[in-house]
Amino acid sequence: MKWWLIALEALYVVLVVFTSYRIIVDTRSSTKSLAYLLTVIFLPFIGVIIYFSVGVNYKKRQIYSKKILASGSLQSMVIQLMHERSIKTFEDEKFDDLDKRIPQFLFRANNSPLAGGNKVEILKNGEEKFPKVFQAIEKATKSIHLEYYIMEDGEVTEKLEKLLIKKAKEGVHIRIIYDDFGSSSIRKTVVPRLREHGIEIYPFYKIKLIYLANRVNYRNHRKLIIIDGEIGFTGGINWSDRYNNPNSFNKYWRDTHIYLEGPIVASLQAVFLADWNFCSNKPIKLTPELFNGLNNIVGDKSVQIAAGGPDYPTPTILYSLLQAIHNAERYIYATTPYYIPDESLQNALCVMAKSGVDVKLLVPYKSDSMLVDAASRSYYKELLQSGVKVYRYKKGFIHAKTIAIDNQLSIIGTANLDYRSFDLNFEVNAVIYNSETTRELRKQFDEDLESSEQLDIVAWLQRNKIKSFFEKIAGLLSPLL
Repeated sequence: MKWWLIALEALYVVLVVFTSYRIIVDTRSSTKSLAYLLTVIFLPFIGVIIYFSVGVNYKKRQIYSKKILASGSLQSMVIQLMHERSIKTFEDEKFDDLDKRIPQFLFRANNSPLAGGNKVEILKNGEEKFPKVFQAIEKATKSIHLEYYIMEDGEVTEKLEKLLIKKAKEGVHIRIIYDDFGSSSIRKTVVPRLREHGIEIYPFYKIKLIYLANRVNYRNHRKLIIIDGEIGFTGGINWSDRYNNPNSFNKYWRDTHIYLEGPIVASLQAVFLADWNFCSNKPIKLTPELFNGLNNIVGDKSVQIAAGGPDYPTPTILYSLLQAIHNAERYIYATTPYYIPDESLQNALCVMAKSGVDVKLLVPYKSDSMLVDAASRSYYKELLQSGVKVYRYKKGFIHAKTIAIDNQLSIIGTANLDYRSFDLNFEVNAVIYNSETTRELRKQFDEDLESSEQLDIVAWLQRNKIKSFFEKIAGLLSPLL
């Protein structure tokens, strides 16, 4: 055997052993560890490249270590006020019958206070979101903060650009964070034009060719707007024409966003400031006007913010969802465009359905990824056999990420029910403890079911065996998708 073949084999063995060690030590999920190990072993060299491109655990490597600012008197005051209000909300008589385990978990694990006294408005599709946002921006007098995964060239972005330039000329301080992968279409167009007018805009993490795969994997999937520290928006709707119906994409786009006003906006502001200080290297001097909403009691809704990402020591969003699911007594109605759950989430839904809870899952009939669709379908058999009712939306593409539980708990945000949202991306959910909001969300869910087909377990089990086999193969790749 030639010397170079021996050297190549030795190099391969060293690479496999080293990579396998890294996988075992760094990867929290045993399912994901096994998937990466099999990839590395059965795909020589290619598997190693795949792991170091998309699989390295950056939680331990602290690449995304984001801090709001060195503790200052104002920051301490803000946190103290929020915590005091949280304790007061817990003690409020209206919460006597509320299971407090979810808010307590978020309070302890995510330093996320429960804030009462908020106004909440559910916004359906871009037709309701964009006019509401434009109206709020038009009234801004001090600051406008935006953070988005996708900002795409088009009519709504052009209108936003003109409005922001106008507000900048009026003296409003504008800061924008965009994901360099998701918003690639604006990097050479909108971004330089905004900067010319004094608007501060930065990519969350700038893509460089050598690190392309890593940046694609660890994406900032958040959609946040905070205006004057008093008004906030979050949810599933990015900044793109496709969310307005009808649109040039010739596809109905169903999504859900949320308008927030009141003390909870301070929590959204805290998430934005942490991200800003990470990506801009221009720390913001904390001033009272950044947290104007703290003392702004405008409604009767209690809300918490659940933020998650590679910089968090625990998968906060997943754990909060599991707690909410296990607390359910009557129903769980969940909508997600991508259903690729980890074992704990899949088991939780199955257990609750077998326990007599009405569990309904709404997913797209067809998403924007054939592989993801195939992987999702690999989970439906177990769900159906457990009594979960699975519906596929046929009117267009449903992109909403919502959960309604027992007429008392609503979750609206950016996180899908998949591995990527729980472990790899930066996400944010609003958790609303209010019967009125939950009934409204359930009403929208029921309306969406009218444009959906319910899967029949008998017909599903009789599907083409070859197709089912390939879906199982795709399911094996779930931890890597």
